[in-house]
Amino acid sequence: MSKPIVFFAHHQGRGHANRIMAILDHLPETRPVTILTAAPQQFDERSREADLVQLPNMIGAPSRSGALHDQPTPELLHCVPLGVEEMRRHMGIIAETLRDADPALFVVDVSAEIALLSRIMSVPAVTIRMHGDRGDLAHLAGYEACVAMLAPFDEAIEQDSYPDSLRARTFYTGGLCTTNAPLLEKAEARERLGLSQDRPITLTIAGGGGSGTPYAPLTVAARAEPDTLWLVAGPVHREGHETDFGNLTELGWTDKLTEYLCAADRVIASAGDNTVHEIARAGKPFLCIPEWRYFDEQQAKARELARVGAAVYRETWPASIPEWQRALAETDALDTARLAALHDEDAARKAAEWLEGLARDLWAVS
Repeated sequence: MSKPIVFFAHHQGRGHANRIMAILDHLPETRPVTILTAAPQQFDERSREADLVQLPNMIGAPSRSGALHDQPTPELLHCVPLGVEEMRRHMGIIAETLRDADPALFVVDVSAEIALLSRIMSVPAVTIRMHGDRGDLAHLAGYEACVAMLAPFDEAIEQDSYPDSLRARTFYTGGLCTTNAPLLEKAEARERLGLSQDRPITLTIAGGGGSGTPYAPLTVAARAEPDTLWLVAGPVHREGHETDFGNLTELGWTDKLTEYLCAADRVIASAGDNTVHEIARAGKPFLCIPEWRYFDEQQAKARELARVGAAVYRETWPASIPEWQRALAETDALDTARLAALHDEDAARKAAEWLEGLARDLWAVS
């Protein structure tokens, strides 16, 4: 029987889980799979058999004394508070799984500390590559501990700051979109959704990894283009002082996001991996306004998208009508082919085939 591939899925947002499930669909059925996660419910919709191992949620768990809490964090690590029961159990379950499963590969999505743990356990690890300011000792140690890195995006938007030595050990899948709902012509999408065929439509998207789209800036946008229908998918963050407008509609969470993307004339969203690739798949003009993330992950990705002409980038939401009008005019002038080129419909398959080949080659007996 083949050695298993073990995956670790960070449970912040749904992107890590969705990416893993997309890759799993293309792994051979003969390859056993185990998934380590603090949110096993995120894998309820998986179509492939896999063993789920629940981890304690250690995020925010307290140390058991003030003196332990006050101990400084080593530069080589990111999140290692002392005296945290949940963390000890979390890492212990991972170590036990690696010991008992003896996996061919451990795919870490994502954690520098867990990549280091894998190396200490003598298990070959692959880390999922993400954008951001990751030149610190902890990230570099995590990369060096791995046999390779897997980047679920096109190499064209890799950062110059990523060392050449690591780039040479990184497999770029092309833009990996976890959505496979069929794309529609704009007219058909609007007909299905009951939307006007003639009215301009702007779609704003927020994923599950943050606090939601801030509503106040959108009220200014609605005034900047009163003839445009502004649709907001996903969570919305209100501060209590906003004025509602008739051309601004909240959709909430929707299972028809692809249809709304196809119906839209332009899209405003953050720089989350899957969000970017959903927009690229639909080929829409993209105004990218990043959400706050550790290590400036989304700011870095947005800058790379702007560098290759795939999106218009704003560090913060426009706060006045002239600001909105300038940002929207720039967005409408984009060549959408540049963004579309960053999506690869075969990215998940390529990732799975590369992982399978790596697992086979690493354990080949000469």
